[in-house]
Amino acid sequence: MNPQFLATEFKLSPGAAPVACVDIGGTKVAVSIADAQGVRGRVAEPTAKEGPHDALAQQIIRLLGESCQAAGVATDALAAVGVASCGPFVLNAGLVELAAPNICGGLAGKARGLPNDWTTALLEAPLRQRFPNVRVENDGIGALEAERRWGALQTKGQPMANCAYVTWSTGIGVGLCVDGHVLRGKNGNAGHAGHLFVSDNDDALCGCGNVGDVEALVAGNAIPRRFAHLGYPDAATLFIAAYAGNTGAAAIIDEMCRIMGRTLYNLIVTLDLQRISIGGSVFWHHRALLLPKLQSYVHGKLPALTDGCELLPAGLGERVGDFGALALVA
Repeated sequence: MNPQFLATEFKLSPGAAPVACVDIGGTKVAVSIADAQGVRGRVAEPTAKEGPHDALAQQIIRLLGESCQAAGVATDALAAVGVASCGPFVLNAGLVELAAPNICGGLAGKARGLPNDWTTALLEAPLRQRFPNVRVENDGIGALEAERRWGALQTKGQPMANCAYVTWSTGIGVGLCVDGHVLRGKNGNAGHAGHLFVSDNDDALCGCGNVGDVEALVAGNAIPRRFAHLGYPDAATLFIAAYAGNTGAAAIIDEMCRIMGRTLYNLIVTLDLQRISIGGSVFWHHRALLLPKLQSYVHGKLPALTDGCELLPAGLGERVGDFGALALVA
């Protein structure tokens, strides 16, 4: 489905109560309201990472109020709040707290450079004190459900039974579906393939404390940590240099694709997938360059398992995070 059409035309059924959509990433938090008039009132700001460990939850509550005001909806009228968040999750009395490497500085310590010492960030408990119906899922699961309902993970208009969504962004996230069942795991953390080890490395520190996992090597926030000394302080600078013919930048991107390609291959052969849709800021803005490179690490490798599995850009484009939260409650 065309993401621009969906973003402007999606509406709840007439008379349906409004719902809120919260997308939590390591870089930003975005909140929207969906009702019979459409998806509107979007507000976003950098993810809270300072103060007490309920700072993120309080930020979300404030943004929910701002989004409702922008949409002309009373906060008390919200029927549900869908929260699609980066993880991992830790359950405390059955309620989700975040142990997210790109938010909680207490996981990897001061070397990671985050401005807090949180080992978890409160999330579900404060939200439930204000809103009676809250559903929290890993953002990979939210995006997977959205892609299966409205995006690239459909076949003949029906959700695919064996598929995955992968985000290549600030971090690396995955949502998985096998035999028509969305995989969640004991704490809702199934799909944290960003913390796989697929290559040898002894200096790339992940926010989770691992050294040399996929996220530490290729995520958007890994680029300045690993390559700033080479003149690449962010992903944009690295890709601009590669497009300009810089062979050093191109070699870095090729190695990043080798690591990500191995990750995708491992998912396919482990779960026998039909299709993987890929989103996230690093991939989406450079998909014409990256997609063929990633495909080369899958196609032709053990054909009995990889033949018939497609790698595609996310059908919902840059809005996949917003609609991932919506898919949880709409």
